[in-house]
Amino acid sequence: MRVHQILKDKAEQGVITIPATASVAEAATLLSEKRIGSIVVSSDGTALDGILSERDIVRELGRRGPGCMSDSVDALMTKAIVSCSPSDDTVDVLQKMSDGRFRHMPVVEDGKMVGLISIGDVVKARLAQLAMEKDALEGMIMGH
Repeated sequence: MRVHQILKDKAEQGVITIPATASVAEAATLLSEKRIGSIVVSSDGTALDGILSERDIVRELGRRGPGCMSDSVDALMTKAIVSCSPSDDTVDVLQKMSDGRFRHMPVVEDGKMVGLISIGDVVKARLAQLAMEKDALEGMIMGH
């Protein structure tokens, strides 16, 4: 299965972004309102400047306390982004996410961000694929 199939099956299209100059408090509010675990930092909605996750915010809250909430997003965001393309195989993407210990991966095509997938999206797609393969094998064994 390919990443583009996951994007096609996702109910909500588009990626929620925030500018690097926004405050961490604004980012936390957006994460809460949208019920998402990370937000892409982008100047124009397609450029990939960074990513800020719940973990990033919690880690800094634990270190410094609530004062970090007035920092700008670019102070806490991850700048070295691992991304994938729509044509990447989901098994490879799952391996990258597991190895990197991150839960969200931007999907980039021709230098522009076209989507964001979570490890939950990839696992769900992989389980569906394995179930189809199991059913096909059972059908062959049973002579159907």
